[in-house]
Amino acid sequence: MNDKVLITTIDSRGVARLTLNRPEIRNAFNEELISEICDSIGRLNTDPNVRVIVLTGNGKAFSAGADLNMMKRAAGYSAAENKDDARRLAHMLTSIYHSPKPTIALVNGPAMGGGLGLIAACDIAIGADTSFFALTEVRVGLVPAVISPFVIQAITVRQARRLFVTGERFDAAHAERIGLLHKCVPADQLNDELEETLKNLLLCSPNAQETAKELIRRVSYRTPQDNVMEETAGIIAKARTSPDGKEGITAFLEKRKPNWQVE
Repeated sequence: MNDKVLITTIDSRGVARLTLNRPEIRNAFNEELISEICDSIGRLNTDPNVRVIVLTGNGKAFSAGADLNMMKRAAGYSAAENKDDARRLAHMLTSIYHSPKPTIALVNGPAMGGGLGLIAACDIAIGADTSFFALTEVRVGLVPAVISPFVIQAITVRQARRLFVTGERFDAAHAERIGLLHKCVPADQLNDELEETLKNLLLCSPNAQETAKELIRRVSYRTPQDNVMEETAGIIAKARTSPDGKEGITAFLEKRKPNWQVE
């Protein structure tokens, strides 16, 4: 039995898999798990051999959000201590959101509260059709504050206005409709769908993927005015003259695979 709260593996293709390993309490976050995720993501983000990062849960749940024991401890914290505690969760989510690598949430089961933040912070979310979700904070007198920037960006303000104030449970099909999941599949096909996604990701230039992610962050919600268009022109000019840009075009013209492709 593995007693680590987070299991990290990296396969020969450079696919890193982080498995939340607290199945007895539905992979709820505590201080140790948050710290382990932050440390692991930090290492993987700077590892040139890592191509993709997958986050999933051990057992029947993806993540139940905050550990009840952690919440009990927080109830006795001062305002400053509570803010520091919230900052640790924020750091975990931003380290995933700003990862230069493609990140995938492989949602193997239910996700509640902060678990939705983890899903929304990833680039791609694939979920089992047996999963269900809820933002239950308001039912215990709280609000989904730290996760809100990620969740609202994923599901839109209109959907957040309902789900943040009702705390209601919704299923995987609804999660797909509102954008929390990109794809909902039968539970026994979850890993097959992951492999299809990985196959596409591993065909692409890692440097171009990193630039594409940064591009989205820089131009999202900005209107296409002169300064934005000038900025994007600079980005593509830099990409065309980069080593991967030159290799990709040359490989295309020579009808061969570029040197970054993994099969």
